[in-house]
Amino acid sequence: MREFLEALDSGDAGEDDIRGVEVPESYRGAVVLADETDMFEGLRTHEKQPEKSLHVRDVPTPMPAHSEVLVAVMASSVNYNTVWSAIFEPIPTFQFLSRYGRTGVAAKRHDLPYHVVGSDLAGVVLRTGEGVVDWKPGDRVVAHCLNVDLHAPFGHDDAMLDPEQRIWGFETNFGGLAEISLVKANQLMPKPAHLTWEEAAGSGLVNSTAYRQLVSRNGARMKQGDIVLIWGAGGGLGSYATQLALNGGAIPVCVVSDEHKADLVRSMGAELVINRAAEGYRFWADDDRQDPDEWKRFGKRIRELTGGDDPDIVFEHPGRETFGASVYVTRRGGTIVTCASTSGYEHVFDNRYLWMASKRIVGTHFANYREAWEANRLICKGMVHPTLSVTYPLDDVGSAVRDVHRNLHSGKVGVRCLAPEEGQGVTDPEMREKHLAAITRFRTSYTPAGGDAR
Repeated sequence: MREFLEALDSGDAGEDDIRGVEVPESYRGAVVLADETDMFEGLRTHEKQPEKSLHVRDVPTPMPAHSEVLVAVMASSVNYNTVWSAIFEPIPTFQFLSRYGRTGVAAKRHDLPYHVVGSDLAGVVLRTGEGVVDWKPGDRVVAHCLNVDLHAPFGHDDAMLDPEQRIWGFETNFGGLAEISLVKANQLMPKPAHLTWEEAAGSGLVNSTAYRQLVSRNGARMKQGDIVLIWGAGGGLGSYATQLALNGGAIPVCVVSDEHKADLVRSMGAELVINRAAEGYRFWADDDRQDPDEWKRFGKRIRELTGGDDPDIVFEHPGRETFGASVYVTRRGGTIVTCASTSGYEHVFDNRYLWMASKRIVGTHFANYREAWEANRLICKGMVHPTLSVTYPLDDVGSAVRDVHRNLHSGKVGVRCLAPEEGQGVTDPEMREKHLAAITRFRTSYTPAGGDAR
């Protein structure tokens, strides 16, 4: 099958050809194992090594049930939820799979002693289950990570409020860091024609999440002229937030961890940048006490850059390390919009700065299908660009996840699955040439700790 899929780039394979491909009984996927969930017991988060817990194994191929699609995965990428899966935090994901398995016959297939992880993909539809009308074998697709059936009434205004919504590849099995993946039909979106497989694979989760946080009515409802403080602006999530802010007429204040990433966000068009490492911000005096003087110093620095304005919106995702400062620096009536919490889930802040200044904290979690579709449309139109910095082959997925865990990366870290080499999958070369400088911006910005970019 691998050799046959390579022919897609030459246009030799059509729908009938794909239908004629024999789906293998097994495929290679990146898995964590249920009998290893205690392997990091007693270690702190930063001491855990995802390259030890992630294994590339042959696993049986699931067949699509009603409204499901089997996809040949050309490329995928690493998100922070894969780090959590690999270090078994906050809980082993097998608890999610067990809970899901109790909801029905089709869901029971997900409750296994191994978990194929990964919440992004770009690939080709192989098979469709009954009831799938919008996608057919041979379609080039990307996937967003919301797994939901919408049986309950609560999700019909916003699918993220459905009590049975789950993040595919994190709370479900058969994720995207594999040669084959199983998704619901309502997860699929068109692959941007001007991007390679690995470039297209990295945007589904982070771009959609940033769109919901900033642009959507379910997030901060960003408008032109808003001052937007963006933590981790050179990383996977923050790099998309920076582009969305600039596209929407907002004024991003980009917080980065080194000068390398500072140069990167400036190359996107951001002018206001804070290198928090170089300026030495330490928001915690020790493990138990925050330092309000550092909040004040940080707020003063923001006003120096903005001409005296505090942020209308703070784009929060580090969590514990930064949340107290975020609440403090937000303007009166402003919004702290939060997800993830990569530095810790227990947020500590001085509530006086929230309630007495009528600020709002808005929690968001990924995106609904409409939000993900709109975010993907911006990429298809060339208005938002991929932020892929490096790719690894599937066999080295543990190293890719290690890079994200240790914050060694800028932008997204990709993983080639069935794609044998980089650069394949482009079907609109003219559009690619038009946007080539923006597309390749991240590719020259980062060399992984283990050696040259692959």
